[in-house]
Amino acid sequence: MRVEGFEGEILQAMKVSPPDNSPVMGDDSERDGEELFVPPLNFAMVDNGVFRSGFPDSANFVFLQSLGLRSIIYLCPEPYPEANIEFLKANGIRLFQFGIDGCKEPFVNIPEETIKEALKVVLDVKNHPLLIHCKRGKHRTGCVVGCLRKLQRWCLSSIFDEYQRFAAAKARVSDQRFMETFDISSLKHLPITFSSSKR
Repeated sequence: MRVEGFEGEILQAMKVSPPDNSPVMGDDSERDGEELFVPPLNFAMVDNGVFRSGFPDSANFVFLQSLGLRSIIYLCPEPYPEANIEFLKANGIRLFQFGIDGCKEPFVNIPEETIKEALKVVLDVKNHPLLIHCKRGKHRTGCVVGCLRKLQRWCLSSIFDEYQRFAAAKARVSDQRFMETFDISSLKHLPITFSSSKR
């Protein structure tokens, strides 16, 4: 299954026939010999081996299995749900948690050091394929992806366009200001081997 064509769009569920050796999670995932692939809210491909989304639940597990994930970056401070932990264990997926509060207040600083640590995980291809997610896949995830785009030398207007595609009416000026002023100088020495795209 290819997902490259779905960049920046909310995906719809797709029915496909599984191969004979395909692992199946849960009894509800099979219907008449077909598996239902349901991507998480706001799922999209960011770059080769890097994906983004809102919080995945059990309905998304078969879809996530199809990505062959090695790692998940979770950007919320709340504990990861037990069902999700079990899914990670069963599939050998490593969890990196960077607890960023989902603050809607203006002038509340996003923790720059936490974003830098998350980006170090994203830039390490040994962690790929990798999924970055927060609660809805809009603000915290959008800030991490926006800062990654600065490292990839995207222009600010393209970074903001991508951010706004996911945040829509809930776009925050404070998030955009954070991305604009984010200092990438301490990360420039890290290789960006999965892509060097420019926009």
